[in-house]
Amino acid sequence: MPMLDVNGTSLYFTVKGKGIPIVFIHPPVLTSVNFEYQIEELSRNFQVITFDIRGHGRSDYSNKPITYPLIVDDIKLLLNHLGVKKAFICGYSTGASIVLEFLLTSVDRALGGILISGMSEVSDAHLKKKISFGIKLAKAGAVPVLAWSISWSNSNTPKLFKKMFTAAQKGDARNIEQYYHYSLHYNSTYQLGNINLPTILVYGKKDKQFHYYAKLLHEKLPCNELYFIENVNHRIPTKASNELNKIISQFIKKHNKENKEETF
Repeated sequence: MPMLDVNGTSLYFTVKGKGIPIVFIHPPVLTSVNFEYQIEELSRNFQVITFDIRGHGRSDYSNKPITYPLIVDDIKLLLNHLGVKKAFICGYSTGASIVLEFLLTSVDRALGGILISGMSEVSDAHLKKKISFGIKLAKAGAVPVLAWSISWSNSNTPKLFKKMFTAAQKGDARNIEQYYHYSLHYNSTYQLGNINLPTILVYGKKDKQFHYYAKLLHEKLPCNELYFIENVNHRIPTKASNELNKIISQFIKKHNKENKEETF
C-alpha cells in the first residue's frame, strides 16, 4: 500500500498510467475510491494520481487541523515525491474549492483546473444546512452514518458502494469535522479574477442548486469552459463517468497543445 510521510502523517496515494498528470481531490468523508472510474479510464492516456486526505480512508489522523492550505501543501509534497513538476488539478464538490485554492497559491505547480460540481463559496441556505449537519454528525462521532449515506448516494453499483463505504468509515471524525467546517466558511470568489490558468467547470443538469455556482464561476474565472451533463445531479464522477472522462480528456489534450513545457 503506497504511503507518503508528510511531516509524521502517513498519506495514502495511488498512481496509475503514464503521461500528463492529473491529481484528484475528494470531498469530506469520501476517499480516493470516489474516482474509481476515472482511475480505470483516464489512466489509459494520462497519469492519474489520487490520495486520501489526512484523516480520511487509509490516511492517518492529522494533528494539524484540516484546512485547504494544508491539503494544497500535501499535494505539492506528493508531486515532489513523484517527481512531477506540474499537473492538472481536479476536485469534486468541496474538493473543487481546493482546486481554486491551489490555482491561487501554487500556480507554478499547476497546468490547469478541473472543477466538478464545484463552488468558490457556500452562500445558499440549503448547502449551509447540509454542511452544518455533516459537522454535527462528525462532532458526534457518527462517521459510519455519514459514510453509509454518502457512499450510498454516490455509488451506482453494490460493488462500488461496498468499496466506498469500507474506505469512508475508516475516516477520523475530528478531521472530517475540520474539513466540513473549513469548507463552510471558505470564500475565494473575490479572487477568481486572479486565476489565469485554463479551467473547466462540469455540472449536472439536474443539480439545480449548484447552477448558481456554475454561473458565478463561469462569469468570474478569466479562462474557463462550462459544461452541463444531462440526466445527472451532483454525483458526476460515479454516475456520469463516461461523459466526465470524455470532457476531461478533450480539455487536457486541447490545453496540452497550447503548453509545450515538460511536466513529468
